[in-house]
Amino acid sequence: MREGLGKKFNVIKAMPRNIARQELGQNQHDLDLGIELQAEIDGIGMGVLRDGTPFLTGRGLARLVDIENLHIRTISHEWNEDPLKPRVARIKEILDKSGINYKNAHIEIVDGSRTIHAYPAPICLAVLEYYAFDAAKPRDKARDNFRILAGKALQELIYSKVGYDPTGQQRFRKWHERIELNHQSAPAGFFSIFNEAHPIIYELIMAGAEIGEKMVVDISIGKGWASHWDANGLAKRYGDREKFPHRYPDDHPQAKSNPQIANCYPLESLGEYRRWLQEDYLGQGRFAKYLRGRIPPSVAELAIERLSPQEIEKKN
Repeated sequence: MREGLGKKFNVIKAMPRNIARQELGQNQHDLDLGIELQAEIDGIGMGVLRDGTPFLTGRGLARLVDIENLHIRTISHEWNEDPLKPRVARIKEILDKSGINYKNAHIEIVDGSRTIHAYPAPICLAVLEYYAFDAAKPRDKARDNFRILAGKALQELIYSKVGYDPTGQQRFRKWHERIELNHQSAPAGFFSIFNEAHPIIYELIMAGAEIGEKMVVDISIGKGWASHWDANGLAKRYGDREKFPHRYPDDHPQAKSNPQIANCYPLESLGEYRRWLQEDYLGQGRFAKYLRGRIPPSVAELAIERLSPQEIEKKN
């Protein structure tokens, strides 16, 4: 690539391992998506959506193809016209050969005060191929870039440039760091809410929630359980709770006041805690209330579904 991303593509030493992923097709455009990571490299805006979809911005795609941004916007506007303009018809034909069908040319993402038009990588490649070979005036730069970025190369380039790990391990990093600091911090004979919260945190991550310094689920659970403990006089039944030091990783703002002093509870009360967690915190909607406004509704719904207790299957 002689301009734009330039020779930097050729010096990437390793690409993230690609995993099988269903393309973002017609029925998936209505998902409540957000941006996981984004960057601008040599004037080309790119990023990854929270479902793992790599994308270029409209301006980034225009620069890659060597056309005016207006032409990219026009492709979006004409995407669902009937009859289709020849250019859009040919781009859709290129996508159809790979079994890909998009409801719209771009995905509109609200990122703070900005609205970003995210063009998924397959659409970017189809547009690039059109301007490289099928346009009335093919672009030399588009042809050069297409030869380098065809197949999965554009996806891998975006993942690499923004630092995205498609294996999914990166999303567990901050949670794992807290586990390393605190997995054995509660004293003998007691349990901590953080350690007991692992199943909920895991299911949230698997549903697509970003767990880190801005979303500390065990604090919400701990407050609810402490209120239940006091309101029901459980210390008389199980003994007094104790205090122990809890630490946050250095990149968390909470680390400034390390160690945090947290409650731990007698092991004898663990059954009562798990009953309360299942029937009250999860069953009575406290968990759903906590999630509201913190993560996209579609992610919250999936997390709640994953955590809903299943009935024991009866044998005949």
